[in-house]
Amino acid sequence: MNLYDDDLTRFAEHGAALPPVADREERVEHDGALIWYASYGSGPPVILLHGGLGHSGNWGCQVSALVVAGYRVVTIDSRGHGRSTRDDRPYSYELMASDVVAVMDHLSLDKATFVGWSDGACIALVLASKAPERVAGVFFFACNMDPSGTKEIEASPVLDRCFSRHRKDYAMLSATPGDFDQFVGAVGLMMRTQPNYTKEDLGAIKVPVVIALGEHDEFITREHANYLADAIPGAELIILPGVSHFAPLQRPDEFNATALAFIAKVSI
Repeated sequence: MNLYDDDLTRFAEHGAALPPVADREERVEHDGALIWYASYGSGPPVILLHGGLGHSGNWGCQVSALVVAGYRVVTIDSRGHGRSTRDDRPYSYELMASDVVAVMDHLSLDKATFVGWSDGACIALVLASKAPERVAGVFFFACNMDPSGTKEIEASPVLDRCFSRHRKDYAMLSATPGDFDQFVGAVGLMMRTQPNYTKEDLGAIKVPVVIALGEHDEFITREHANYLADAIPGAELIILPGVSHFAPLQRPDEFNATALAFIAKVSI
């Protein structure tokens, strides 16, 4: 059983729990960048997409739980994040979604279930819209699909601890370890201006989707989560009690149980 880390004290000091040893890890060259991934276990494929400014190591508790449950887990460092590089183009969710497809092609994965967290959730839903034949389902946690879904950010010790951890991890993992502030500015611009999906765009999504949100999410409004669940055909809304934007770190057992229930329904 995992101890709660609701205030992210443990995460700030030590980072996320370590995943098991990967069966395979490397970088895939795609469209001006080297995209890092790791693959664990065997079984129906599940791809975990991390949040903005973070990296795939933040999924440590989820990788272990999914492997034990009998899934092949692939984690990917988004373009410019973690061990992945980028070129000089602005960040976009569509570009990062194309990177995911490139990794899937490299691994000969025709289709996968996606668990996306924050920016990673947005990337997963872009894939559901643009490449539905590659997507068995999306567990969409803590993200918006247009800028109206975000809250005004209020400083807090939890956010400070998370940001401090991201800065440390970037310095350790990135090919440009001194560029964290520039990185934050570039990703922040994307977050403020993208995505811009209309209700009609959302209504055209045909893959199974869960819209999940922490009860105390710092960034995404409950109204937006309701709107997404109403706009995407057949989508289910799940509010995770007692947690915020960082549920996979705060209460991993509860998060994992909810995500696994969805994955079991849709995985191929």
